[in-house]
Amino acid sequence: MNTLFWLRDEVKVGEHRTALTPTGAKALIDAGAQVIVERSDTRIFPDQAYVDVGCELAAGHSWTDAPEYAYILGLKELAEDDFPLKHQHIYFAHAFKGQDEAVQILSRFNAGGGQILDLEFLQDEMGKRVCAFGYWAGYVGAAIGLSGFIHHLQCKDVFGAVGSYPDRDHYLAVLREQVATLSEQPRVLVIGQFGRCGRGALDLFAELGIDADGWDIEETKAGGPFTAINDYDILVNCAYLAEGTPPFITKESLGENPRLSMVSDVSCDPNNPDNPIRIYNQSTKLSKPIIESDVSGLYVQAVDHLPTVLPKESSEDFAGQLLPHLLTLCKGEDPNGVWARARDFYATAQNIVK
Repeated sequence: MNTLFWLRDEVKVGEHRTALTPTGAKALIDAGAQVIVERSDTRIFPDQAYVDVGCELAAGHSWTDAPEYAYILGLKELAEDDFPLKHQHIYFAHAFKGQDEAVQILSRFNAGGGQILDLEFLQDEMGKRVCAFGYWAGYVGAAIGLSGFIHHLQCKDVFGAVGSYPDRDHYLAVLREQVATLSEQPRVLVIGQFGRCGRGALDLFAELGIDADGWDIEETKAGGPFTAINDYDILVNCAYLAEGTPPFITKESLGENPRLSMVSDVSCDPNNPDNPIRIYNQSTKLSKPIIESDVSGLYVQAVDHLPTVLPKESSEDFAGQLLPHLLTLCKGEDPNGVWARARDFYATAQNIVK
């Protein structure tokens, strides 16, 4: 029996990315797999591009009728429902860290005998993730933060919705027009400069000719809050959220009338007690990506699926990282134990509902 990958249509509003490009689908087919792709009006790559490399098309959201042995491949959450889940799903479930919806999701898999192979928990022997969207999250987070800073510098209107762009060049053209309206460069700080997110943020500013300072473990290991952050106009937080992380900024550390006026929280976990950006308590959406924080005149960007603003580049990057591991499933192999560890993470998470 050939390995079957079933690429589902995404249900998250505004999501245009995919975990499998047409090029990747062809590689799986060449390796002996069967690939079925649900029709989609939102996926960045057209349906025909998958047909052209040998995929079969299925109706959108029809994965529920897929054979039980199929791997259901996606990115973001499943549609809310209560029927048992019987398949092996490869996606970001956001259910392994005690999130509010974790019990409901895991209970459905428990009832149906299915399994989550969570993309966030595909790890190598050293515990490092083998595929991530971090670079493009940092890149887009920096871009939206910069746009928000310019917008609120020039007017008091609510910052508008952000859509997806066909590619990076189109987005950069828009950003360069905005930067050209500034009389002087903003002072920018990126925390987490050596991670994937941090590199993406710094690259965005460099491409726009804006100097940005970077901090990482060395600068933050003493613990915060850090009053020096208020020497900047824009803060882009890309720091890995670890247990016991002290606050980088608080309402008290910023004081009255702070210079800092825009925080782009790419790490974006506002309800986690270890969140170092302790001036807001809710994620935002691309339809309204920037809100005012608990500090008057200080705004926050906290969207949790930033890379979909550049779905082409981010999909090609992520899917390219994931593909070698999908190919091992075709061969019935797991030489680096990536999938075994993912199954172990799922088994451990199930303790939440047992």
